[in-house]
Amino acid sequence: MKRQQALAHLHLGGPQPGQLLGSLYGDFVKGPLAGRYPPDVEAAIRLHRRIDAYTDSHPRVRTAVVRFPAERRRYAGILLDLFFDHCLAGCWDDYADEPLPQFTARVYQVLAGEAELPGRLALIAPRMAEQDWLGSYREFAVLERVLLNMQRRLSRPAGLDGALLELERLYPVLLEDFRAFYPQLMAFARAAQTD
Repeated sequence: MKRQQALAHLHLGGPQPGQLLGSLYGDFVKGPLAGRYPPDVEAAIRLHRRIDAYTDSHPRVRTAVVRFPAERRRYAGILLDLFFDHCLAGCWDDYADEPLPQFTARVYQVLAGEAELPGRLALIAPRMAEQDWLGSYREFAVLERVLLNMQRRLSRPAGLDGALLELERLYPVLLEDFRAFYPQLMAFARAAQTD
C-alpha cells in the first residue's frame, strides 16, 4: 500500500503553488518525470521522493517501526506516516509560522485552481477541501476514519484491525519519536531544496 504523509510533505516542500502541488503529486505520480510537469512541480516531486527515502532509512523511524508488534510491521510505515501527520497538526505552531487553518486553506485554494490534477488526486481534492482533511488530523479520533478508508483499499484489510488501539497505546513514545525526528527532517528538506 502506498504511504502518504500529506501534511508533512506540504509543510516541507515549500510555500509556492508549484511546490505545494508537487508535494502532493509525489504520492500520485510514479516513474520518470522528464518534462511532464512544470520545473517547480517536478522539483517538488523529486523532493517528495527524497523525503520518503530519508524517512524510511532514518534510525528514529526504524526504531518507531519496531515498537509495533511483529504481525503489524508490514503496516507500521503507513501507520507512522498517519500518526506523524497527526503529531504535526497537533504541534503545528512549534514548526510553522503560518497558522494551520490559513496554511490548509491556501493548499485547498491551490488545488482548486489547478485544472488537471493527476490520477486519483483529481477525485479526492474536492473532498479534501470540503472536509478539511489536512486540518482534521489534529483530532486523534479522525485517524479511525482514515484507517477505515485505508482498509477498504487493502487486499487484506484485517491487517489494520486494532491499529487505532495500538496507536493509542504507543502514543506517548511515538510522539517522542516524532519530536526527535521531525526537526531533522525539516533540516534535511531545507538542505535538499538548495542542492
